[in-house]
Amino acid sequence: MMLHIRNMESSRCISLVEKELIKFGLHFKTVELGEVELKENLSHEKLYLIDIALRDAGLELIADKKSRIIEMIKAAVCELVNLSGELPKPNSPCYISKKVNRDYTYLSNLFSGELGITIEKYIIAQKIERAKEMLEFTEITLNDIAFELHYSSVAHLSNQFKRITGLTPSFFKQHLHDLDFKSNSIISR
Repeated sequence: MMLHIRNMESSRCISLVEKELIKFGLHFKTVELGEVELKENLSHEKLYLIDIALRDAGLELIADKKSRIIEMIKAAVCELVNLSGELPKPNSPCYISKKVNRDYTYLSNLFSGELGITIEKYIIAQKIERAKEMLEFTEITLNDIAFELHYSSVAHLSNQFKRITGLTPSFFKQHLHDLDFKSNSIISR
């Protein structure tokens, strides 16, 4: 049985979902961003209880097809943003289309129609969130962050960072502990 889960966008989410499934005594084949393949079928009651447990962690089960596709797009974007800078940068529309197994024009129209933001802007927002994490939790240089996130230059990263957050990356890094940036997410999930 496949479960589709909204807001599952990191390895921490994968670990959290695995722990919840184990608490319920469930056996799973795979747990990936946005979906879980269980070894058994579940009753509606058990699904409801799992959904409640996931909602406490900011996640939720998805029932409708459009929402599942949007979560698949988000998962593909997260994978894309987290690809190593060492690997060649894939063409975003082709990568997303292949991952979701749908025409990119359809995906783009669905995503922007449902969320009110284009996939391209969502990718930029996710890249800036990743840059913020790297600035907060690592000591790598801005040049290395730009390379890792496939920006053409530090200036390009800095311009997008400032446009999205209102701050330069260096100001963000210097004042990280003075202000509470952790609760400011770019896109509500």
